[in-house]
Formats: sequence, structure tokens, C-alpha cells
Amino acid sequence: MAEQRQCEHQHGHGHGESRLAQWRHRAGHLLKPHSHESADKVDRALESSVKGMRALWTSLAVLGVTAAAQAVVVVLSGSVALLGDTVHNAADALTALPLGVAFVLGRRAATRRFTYGYGRAEDLAGIVIVLTIAGSAVFAAWTAVDRLLNPQDIRYLPAVAAAAVIGFIGNEWVARYRIRVGREIGSAALVADGLHARTDGFTSLAVLLGADGAALGWRLADPIVGLAITAAILLVLRDAFREVFRRIMDAVDPALVDSAERALHDVPGVRQVSELRMRWIGHRLRAEVAIVVDGELNVRDAHQVAVDAEHALLHAVPKLTAALVHADPAPAPGAPDPHLVLAHHGS
Repeated sequence: MAEQRQCEHQHGHGHGESRLAQWRHRAGHLLKPHSHESADKVDRALESSVKGMRALWTSLAVLGVTAAAQAVVVVLSGSVALLGDTVHNAADALTALPLGVAFVLGRRAATRRFTYGYGRAEDLAGIVIVLTIAGSAVFAAWTAVDRLLNPQDIRYLPAVAAAAVIGFIGNEWVARYRIRVGREIGSAALVADGLHARTDGFTSLAVLLGADGAALGWRLADPIVGLAITAAILLVLRDAFREVFRRIMDAVDPALVDSAERALHDVPGVRQVSELRMRWIGHRLRAEVAIVVDGELNVRDAHQVAVDAEHALLHAVPKLTAALVHADPAPAPGAPDPHLVLAHHGS
């Protein structure tokens, strides 16, 4: 039987579905309504991008106010540690810019050159954010070492302590918000940006502890705590790098693959799942699947099995917006597996 290929199907496929298949399809929508129309998929993508942009601009405003308040205290107190914290907050706010550009690019339609669209721009933004975290770690270390070698007295210690608390609260709120939204829409770059905000919160705590130490007469308290916070920033950098690296390398959660396989095996007519690949494009998932069906099925029936398989995937896998299902006929008794034949000739 000739190969059957099922591309991203649309509703109203009208290939002579049986009444039983139609009723099964409608019942499935009543239990878990969804749509496979291209316009609906674009709307979901736009909704995710809108959430991401809202998170970026909200956090930009919060961190901007935080950095401005700290800058006033820096001028009054001459605190180098607070100056470093202020620079971190400003840098964290500015990371909204590459992510904002990535989200805007992600809304653009696919072209004949960029056939998958521009969702990968988020991965590039993630790289920029990781580099920003690394730069923050270097700056924090340099500031701490400089203060260790050249201790300075801090003026207006209560104001410095208050500014440190404001910095920590602002950064932790932004971190929680970005991480929550990033995981909700599946944006690794936004999650990494949230982790970056959390590092700046740690830096604010270092300023607070250093101010407390200075109040007790220990001038080296601030730089020593600053070095400890630099180590904490490096740990967060490791986590952010790992997440962005996995996304660039098309890694997905194995639990998503397990869910997809279970859903496909439950589809009537699917004898075997011979290949299953999934990848993130921005914060949306795509899947490519090869299934084995009865070799005696005609073209129309094999197509219907592929359609049902796509439906099952879209129901079972969160954030999956498109699936390409390829149907292979089961080999006749004694005949070689076509996939093994192709592999042999390819080698």
C-alpha cells in the first residue's frame, strides 16, 4: 500500500467520515472542547505572547521604580554595594528588551525562508539573558573584591538597609511573576529572566547584611557577604544555562513524550508508534509522528486513523499546537519492515 501522509489537518476535512466517527469526534469535543483551525492556533499563540509581553512590561516598571529609589540612596550614602545592586536591577529591567523583541518576532507569520516562523528568537533572547546573568556575577565579584581591598564607611545606614529591603522585595516579586508566566506559556527565556531577577534579590540581601555588619563596626562584612552572593549567582547561572541549552538542543520533558505515546496507543487502528519526535519552537510544541496501521486499509481509512491520532495528541499534550502524522502500512507476513529496509540502504 502506498505511504499515507497526514499533514496538520483542519476541521471540515470531509473525506467521507463514517457517522460513528463523526459522533465520536463531536462527543470528544463536548468532553474536552478544542479547535484545530489554523486561526485558532494563531490566536492561542498570540494570547501566549500577550501574556509574555504583559509580564515583561510589568516587571520592567517594578524594577525601574526599584532601581530609581535605590539610586537616590546611592547618591546620599556613597554605598558601593548598593550601587552594584542598583546596576543589577537596572540590567535586569533591560533584559526585557531582547525578550520583548523575541515575542514581537514570534507573532510574525511563517515565510518561505523561515517556514517554522520566528519562535526561535526566544532562544536567542535566552542566550542574551544568560550572558547578562554571567556579567552580573562578574560585576558582583569585582565589586566585592574591590570593597575587600579598599574598605569604605557607609553613610545613612538605615536608608541603605531600607533600599536593600526594597530591592529584595521588588526582585523577588518580579522573579516569581516571570517564572510563573514563563512556565505557563512555555517560555524558557522568560523563566531564565525570572531566575536572573532572583539573583538580584540575593544581591540586595547581601547589601542588607553588609549594612548590618557596618552598623556593628565590621567594615569587611559587606564584601565577604558579597562574595558569598556571587557564588549563589553562579548557581542560578548554572540552572538558567541548563534550561536555555536544553531548549536550543530541542529537549522536551520525557513525561510529555510518555503522554503522547500513551495517547497514540489508545487510538483504534494504531498498531505501533514507530517514531515520535517533539520540539519547542518558541513557547509552542510541534510533533512529528510515524504510526503503523493495518496494511489492508484503504487510503481513506488510513487517513482517518492518522486524523484520530492527531486529535489524541492535541488533547493529551499541553501546549502542542501542531502535529504531522505519517501512516505506514504494516508489512505483510514474512516481508521486511520498511523502516529497517530504509535504514539498511541508508547505511
